[in-house]
Amino acid sequence: MSPPKVLVLGTGEYVTGFVNGAESTSDKGPGVIGLTLFDLRDRGLIGDILLSGTKGEKFPDIRSHFDRLITQRYGLDSSFRSFPADDQHDSKSWLSALDELDAGDAVLVFTPDDLHFKMAREAASRRLNVLVAKPIVKTTGEHDQLIEAARSNDVLIAMEVHKRWDPIYSDAREKLRKLGEASYFNSYMSQPKSQLESFRAWAGVSSDISYYLNAHHIDFHAWTLEGRARPISVMASASEGVARSLGFPTEDSITLLVDWENLESGNRATAVYTSAWIAAKGEVHSQQRFFALHHDGEVRIDQAHRGYEFTSDEDGYASPNPLFMRYTPDARGKFAGQSSYGYASVAAFLEAAASIKAGQSSPEDWQSTLATIEKTRVTTAILEAGRRSLDEGQRVIL
Repeated sequence: MSPPKVLVLGTGEYVTGFVNGAESTSDKGPGVIGLTLFDLRDRGLIGDILLSGTKGEKFPDIRSHFDRLITQRYGLDSSFRSFPADDQHDSKSWLSALDELDAGDAVLVFTPDDLHFKMAREAASRRLNVLVAKPIVKTTGEHDQLIEAARSNDVLIAMEVHKRWDPIYSDAREKLRKLGEASYFNSYMSQPKSQLESFRAWAGVSSDISYYLNAHHIDFHAWTLEGRARPISVMASASEGVARSLGFPTEDSITLLVDWENLESGNRATAVYTSAWIAAKGEVHSQQRFFALHHDGEVRIDQAHRGYEFTSDEDGYASPNPLFMRYTPDARGKFAGQSSYGYASVAAFLEAAASIKAGQSSPEDWQSTLATIEKTRVTTAILEAGRRSLDEGQRVIL
């Protein structure tokens, strides 16, 4: 059985590192998804790579970008098949790209949030395994339909949440599950104002900062409390002013206050999830931290600062995180990011897809190791309730 072909829907920063006609100024200049796939293909773990967007005229520049930052840097073949053609503009090119795949192949959906549902459902209907960027969908109604699509077509649908592969976060999860009942959780995640320009096409139009950033820590917390607690109410609050002054119809920050109930005792727990995209440019692209208090202990994580500092005349001061994605080549000049958790989260899904395609496993076999559609409904429910709370005047959603 040949390894799965992989189609990526979306050509934005996370896929290519190419934004608004130039290399991204964030910490993802070479991109994440494309680079990961080129390395997996070089190792013989996947087959053909296909990319689909809307504007075909972008692809020559993306190829040049990949050649400079990936092929010339690491010696990796960065070729791919693209849809639509370079001289075309076609918002439905993804359907033509799907026609190129066979049952059991893989589709990675990294498009604006409002497109996730229809793309994932269509791919599943063709018996393709699907990995979707967080949030997997925006409503529980859509989520339930994807659960049914995965089961009826016997395919794997999962959410790409790389925090689960961060060795510090995954270790903290297991420690927290041994510290008794949940009591209090507080998380914060932000990105700088410049990121709004990268997301101009959809920021505040098809999604918001809570769906985009709060999804990380909500999924982590729900994963930690899986089988032990359930959310019972959600209320949201938001700040505004900066994004709107820059022409974006959206909130600056969104905070969700969520009450949880410990299942065994009925004791209440409280969680506060905050995200923002108006941070000042600093030593890290994204501030990321949380504090968790359980009945028998507590955990603190500052994901953005792990004791590694770097300063240069060209780039100034930074606190880099190669644990997410290592872009520095090894001593031989080769790509060395295979153990990075941004890479591992994609590789783990494609390992599962290859195994399923080869008949060595079933989608059910991956329920305990991946963030599958069946296991991530709570995250969607909290995010949806937060949006409803804001839209309905900060009403508590039960």
